[in-house]
Amino acid sequence: MREVVEPPLVRAPSGRSLADMVFANAEEAPDEVVLNRKAGGRWHDVTAARFRDEVVALAKGLVASGVGLGDRVGLLSRNRYEWTLFDYALWAVGAIPVPIYATSSAEQIRWILADAGAVACVVESEEHERAAAARPDLLIWRLDAGAVDALVAAGRGVDTAEVHRRRAAVTPADPATIIYTSGTTGRPKGCVLTHGNFYAEVDNAVELLYPVFRSVSKDPAATLLFLPLAHVFGRMVQVACVRARVRMGHAPSLKQQDLLPDLATFRPTFVLGVPYLFEKVFNVARATAERMGRESSFDRAVEIAVRYGEALERQAHGGPGLRLRLAHRLYDKLVYARIRAAFGGKVRYAISGGSPLGRRLALFYAGAGIVVYEGYGLTETTAAATVNPPLAPRFGTVGRPLPGTAVRIADDGEIWIKGGQVFAGYWNDETTTGEVLHDGWFATGDVGQLDDDGYLTITGRKKELLVTSGGKNVAPAVLEDRVRAHPLVSQCLVVGDQRPYVAALITLDAEAVRHWLTQRGRPADTPLADLVDDPDLLAELQQAVDEANAAVSRAESIRRFRVLPVDFTEDAGFLTPSLKPKREVIGEAFRAEIESLYSG
Repeated sequence: MREVVEPPLVRAPSGRSLADMVFANAEEAPDEVVLNRKAGGRWHDVTAARFRDEVVALAKGLVASGVGLGDRVGLLSRNRYEWTLFDYALWAVGAIPVPIYATSSAEQIRWILADAGAVACVVESEEHERAAAARPDLLIWRLDAGAVDALVAAGRGVDTAEVHRRRAAVTPADPATIIYTSGTTGRPKGCVLTHGNFYAEVDNAVELLYPVFRSVSKDPAATLLFLPLAHVFGRMVQVACVRARVRMGHAPSLKQQDLLPDLATFRPTFVLGVPYLFEKVFNVARATAERMGRESSFDRAVEIAVRYGEALERQAHGGPGLRLRLAHRLYDKLVYARIRAAFGGKVRYAISGGSPLGRRLALFYAGAGIVVYEGYGLTETTAAATVNPPLAPRFGTVGRPLPGTAVRIADDGEIWIKGGQVFAGYWNDETTTGEVLHDGWFATGDVGQLDDDGYLTITGRKKELLVTSGGKNVAPAVLEDRVRAHPLVSQCLVVGDQRPYVAALITLDAEAVRHWLTQRGRPADTPLADLVDDPDLLAELQQAVDEANAAVSRAESIRRFRVLPVDFTEDAGFLTPSLKPKREVIGEAFRAEIESLYSG
């Protein structure tokens, strides 16, 4: 199949500005809890009416400070309640929020603010303030220094009618935000997303993924946002939650020691994540079972869960049989409940994006009671362009087009997308915009295939395709994702462009390595640098490489690999905030290691 079109599930939205959602919620359900705010170690309810009032009060402060229609304002902070509050207050006055990752370098912060022509910037910390203050004409509001209270006080003399006048002036075609792509190479580009883009995206997503965004059990729908709101994925889900009145909280950190307590106290019914998160939870669970001497029981539970997931996938043909249901019930108490407990105990659904999630892992989670709806999208498509439908998931694919969306496979295998969520263009860059937009179709740069039923599978990225000296095209993502799924592996980067064969750099998961050493009676504090040539470790990793190679031809397979004594991390500048490897940066930093793979 070369093209598939999915008709929309909803009519054109009635709203003009995204801020309209806040006012509609307060009018229709003023006492409904729509957000939780963490203070003093506890979660505090915020009703629809209260959130509207706080948005209006802050919006008046923005007016008093001189923020006008169409002005760009930076948002530089980790996830927190004030992030969402500022987002909607800025929309209420017709301004354009420009999110910036809290982990951005000072150079990146300054460049984005300058390129966007921002008149002001909301920052979280003193460090952020120093970076943004390089522009003396920039208004800066620091959250940790009482920015919200100061702005609310400044706006007390502003007539509320002025906020409503500005909100009414916004049209669906107006820019809602400029999101700068994190960029694995070069300078990030500013994607202009309109209010209409978001409405087209979230209205159809909420309607399609009704088990996620609607209360289908005794537990009202709720989610904890821990993926950065500066990323389009987190931002889209924020807007969808406000639209559907899903209770929402914020978690500032993805680190296990920070996130797990927040999940345990908030207890979401669904989460959004990237494959790395789901792999990590699975690997930690298996390591725990090994320490307890129950690895064989855990592996049996995995097999049962995978079979159960396969039965759910073919539900229309009868679903799980009696023996499978009985075995599943046993392991639900012993194993699966603990997996769900890692997410807070009430999670039944998850949305995964960013990179492919392995079919077997997706089946395991489905069998363990957490259905992961895998999707695919980009900043330019306001997040999801495809997603697995609830009534007919096909695990291992990224699903069918989101309702209201068309997907086409070009002659060279590139994925093209058309729909109401496709962006308006790049900020200050008409040339690049013209290169990727063709009569309403967005050329994604990704390569994929549509099956006979319209389900999409991603095979790689055009610019990342390796061409060996023998002329073989290799999509590295297929190999990297499979190697990375091994418990001992943190990251994998496949190399081989214009080389005689494919090779790989592998980094280790320090926690998993400590467990591996302990299980073998070896010192758990052995430095990673002492293990890069360890025969036993290399044998373990060779198994991961062999499993990855089983998915490709001999010419595409990894012939050699090198274990590095350091990890690829965002802090070190090797990963984007969405945890994608920066290939050129890594290639330059480890040039000698790559050369060694092709010598001797």
